[in-house]
Amino acid sequence: MQKTKRKITRARAAAKPTKMHRINMRDVPKVAGLKRKDGWVDMQVQFLIDKASAGADHVIGWTVLKPGARHERHRHHNCDEFFIVLKGHGHIYTDDGQAPSGEGDIVYSPRKCWHGFNNTSNEDVVLVWGWMGAGSIEASGYEVAPDDH
Repeated sequence: MQKTKRKITRARAAAKPTKMHRINMRDVPKVAGLKRKDGWVDMQVQFLIDKASAGADHVIGWTVLKPGARHERHRHHNCDEFFIVLKGHGHIYTDDGQAPSGEGDIVYSPRKCWHGFNNTSNEDVVLVWGWMGAGSIEASGYEVAPDDH
């Protein structure tokens, strides 16, 4: 028992202390270089919290889709995703096609589940979203549906 206790104490002492990360979204740049061929069509995307900014193993993001903008049907092999429609309406992409979605909707897509959003309205759509289990797009296992672009 004593040996186990010492190992735990040493492990805690060697671990970095945890620290809160705080940033204002006005100070977070929009992601540059998102390509239409990769399913990012006229989107304004910010990675508010991620591995690079906060050492996190998840991502929290903010997206504005102007009228006609969309995130093509895609999936993540290594993480789950959620998004909340804070403003506006359009259609979500699902495994079975499209379905209407609007303000107040909360959508959860487990890993490997096809999903996306299409702003079919004449107003901006604002989404807050997150990847659970991946701190970057590379770690997420992102794949856009081959037949959608």
